[in-house]
Amino acid sequence: MEDLPPRLNAVKKTRGLSLEMDDGVILKTDHYAPKAEGPHPTILMRLPYGRRGFGAVCEAYAERGFHVVIQACRGTERSGGEFDPFSNERADGLATLRWIEKQPWFDGRIGLTGPSYLGYAQWAISDALPPISAMATKVTTSNFRPVVFPSGAFHLNLWLSWVQVIEGLRTRPLATAARMFSGDIERRTERAASVLPLVEADKIAVGHKIPFWRYWFEHAIGSDEFWTEIDHSHRLSESTPPVHFISGWYDFMLDPLLEDYQRLVALGHTPYLTIGTWFHIAEELQRDNLLETIIWMRAKLLGDPSGLRRNPVRIHISGINEWHEFDRYPPGSSDPITLSIGPERRLSESPDSDGGDRYRYDPNDPTPNLGGAIFAFTGAGAVDNASLETRNDVLTYTGPVLLQKLTIIGQCQVRLAARSSLPNVDFFVRLCDVGPDGVSRNICDGFLHVTPETAPDGDGRLALTLKLHATAHSFLPGHRLRLLIASGAHPRYARNPGSGEPINTAATLVPNDIEIFHAGTAITLPTYKI
Repeated sequence: MEDLPPRLNAVKKTRGLSLEMDDGVILKTDHYAPKAEGPHPTILMRLPYGRRGFGAVCEAYAERGFHVVIQACRGTERSGGEFDPFSNERADGLATLRWIEKQPWFDGRIGLTGPSYLGYAQWAISDALPPISAMATKVTTSNFRPVVFPSGAFHLNLWLSWVQVIEGLRTRPLATAARMFSGDIERRTERAASVLPLVEADKIAVGHKIPFWRYWFEHAIGSDEFWTEIDHSHRLSESTPPVHFISGWYDFMLDPLLEDYQRLVALGHTPYLTIGTWFHIAEELQRDNLLETIIWMRAKLLGDPSGLRRNPVRIHISGINEWHEFDRYPPGSSDPITLSIGPERRLSESPDSDGGDRYRYDPNDPTPNLGGAIFAFTGAGAVDNASLETRNDVLTYTGPVLLQKLTIIGQCQVRLAARSSLPNVDFFVRLCDVGPDGVSRNICDGFLHVTPETAPDGDGRLALTLKLHATAHSFLPGHRLRLLIASGAHPRYARNPGSGEPINTAATLVPNDIEIFHAGTAITLPTYKI
């Protein structure tokens, strides 16, 4: 923490406070108080991961003049009740706010902060904050439906890994922390993901049934009502407090976070936005989170903007490994370039009207995921794609060697012309940067779940559009672009069984023969002069 502003005071810690919620459930809460003459603003964090793991962060805030209240969500750590993801954060968060407002040390100023689930808990009460307030939302979103079911698929890797973390920190915190960094959680996820039907995968992941896992399979799939109850995007309004969004280009929640950002911009706000070439739990992301949050809270709660950067948007551009600042995101209008696929697996600006390529997707041996924007303690981010690109169920199309730098910022879009022997089919597309050494590294990707409701044309062709997740990357001279097309990325997304059975009870696996047509298949790149 050597990059942080200097410490201003010592800290008094009061642990294990018992806060009673509206229904009588007791939530365990800690208070870190500055040992200095007040008044001092307050920072609130509510989380399902245990308070002790965030102790150093709480101390860092309190040492710089903030009261800090950190609370274990119901059903986690030593808090009472049962953990039911997302459903209680509104009511419990409001009850906790009321408790804070009654404390003699509360001076009317409050900031909410924290990553991932902690960020969701912020949005749940964002419309109930006092006039002097601020938020720092990190790798999160106000609406988790597109996180759980991206493009209609089931984000299997996320939930199998997350239930291990939640359950493990509740029952065996030290052992679970060790599992995070040994790769054991990812290995257990792989084993559990192979179970059919998927509703039984919780027993492999954690050794017993998880009530919310089974409840979700029963009620969350395809249910608008289920998600409306826990969607807080409508709370973003003209009166939303100042927000600093922080994320990474390889975070699986990036696109929904950017939707929250754009919503506030459209409402007239000037939110700050910081995006690095980070994945969800990257160490650099956590370090920058803390520094940026202290600067933000000092500016918005203490009236000291001296640490704020000049421009509200700061993004890292990989490839050239540079940080750039802008007044908005995306930074103005792009100059789009479209590259089409063609014979001999070429990717070029000249569209080809003939031919195509075929592969068979077999859910008995599903196309694996490799790196990318995944929830994982090992293996996330940009990796060598060689083992994926050599599979028979993967197509790759490679462009010519670049003679000058090509920079993209934003979301690439792929138009896909395809035919499938089954009406239920998935498509996974990925853009890679192939270096002079021949190593192909993933930059961004997208996924689409196709059902019989997507009608093909007269000869069975599907005309599909896939948006790849947002990115900022420069392809350097001597490098090449590569487009990868497949029909799975398991266990990141639950494999498509091909049988049309519901995802929770599917037990029959049917191979699918797929054809990708050159005519009508292309990728459009949002390019900028940087």
